[in-house]
Amino acid sequence: MNTPIKAVGLVSGGLDSALAVAVIRRQGIEVVGLHVAIGYAAGIMRREVAGERLDALLEEEARRMSGSFGTRVLVIDRSTEYLDILLHPRHGYGANVNPCIDCHLYMIREAKRIMEREGARFVFTGEVLGQRPMSQNRAALGVIDRESGLGGLLVRPLSAKLLEPTLPELEGWLDRERLLDIAGRSRARQMALAGELAVEGYQSPAGGCLLTDANYAAKVRDWMAHAAGAPLTREETLLFSVGRHFRLSPTVKIVVGRREVENGYLEREWGRLWLASPVDVPGPTALVQGNATDDDLSVAASFVARYGDAKDAPSTRVAVRRGDESRTYDAAPAPEDLVERTRI
Repeated sequence: MNTPIKAVGLVSGGLDSALAVAVIRRQGIEVVGLHVAIGYAAGIMRREVAGERLDALLEEEARRMSGSFGTRVLVIDRSTEYLDILLHPRHGYGANVNPCIDCHLYMIREAKRIMEREGARFVFTGEVLGQRPMSQNRAALGVIDRESGLGGLLVRPLSAKLLEPTLPELEGWLDRERLLDIAGRSRARQMALAGELAVEGYQSPAGGCLLTDANYAAKVRDWMAHAAGAPLTREETLLFSVGRHFRLSPTVKIVVGRREVENGYLEREWGRLWLASPVDVPGPTALVQGNATDDDLSVAASFVARYGDAKDAPSTRVAVRRGDESRTYDAAPAPEDLVERTRI
């Protein structure tokens, strides 16, 4: 009996990658799925803020996708390694801080490594020509082909008939006529195909990538403008997803929790820095980052007063503490002009 040809498929958990797996598998190819976690999936970040461990969340993702796709799916954490790509993308950013071409290249190179380890013949993705303006236009797909190091072994089964034949097609490992010619941003073809191929269990890939979100991107850009040579950490990128952020000076920033779960996160993970919270009434926790002066701490207390349950009162007692240090302010709510002037 001939050994089946094996391929590595990059999967997000969404519809396109689920369809790509199904299209390749129906040609008798053995598929190993690969999900590269770069750290900006909104749903995963929300659960991390709530206190769940990233490694456990990624194990859960691997089980879910393996069951959904009917094939083995490997999930690898590259959230720390990816920080350098975020800060220094060779091909630039999209509309926000999404380095999509560099991101796809990074993931495909990871897939090439797994391909070689697994003894697979080629790599495939769920990319659709013209679906995303920056990373899935014809020129960008060509850049990825040239720079991936795969030398013709990268297949995009959903749009293959609209692209040049790849080595797996030329060598007869894949029947080009059984691949597809989907293009553009409409999802109608994909939805119809999902019914035809009985593809179920797919979902939005963990709530979308926060690097494409304008509010998140503003916080990243603010960090870039004021980092002064400090390294970006995974801890900091998770903080960008939490609370309201206010820049008081080039060296001081305040993060005010919006919900109880965010307040808990700030208390749990950032207690080594100054934290402010109301003494007598419910309200937010505020983190003060940087070399804060007494005036900065007083301003932080005023933000806590503004967003607390006693925001209509003339003042609120706010405790500000760091380790064994503590002080209390009778803080008036921060005025609107200060809020708008400092908001990130």
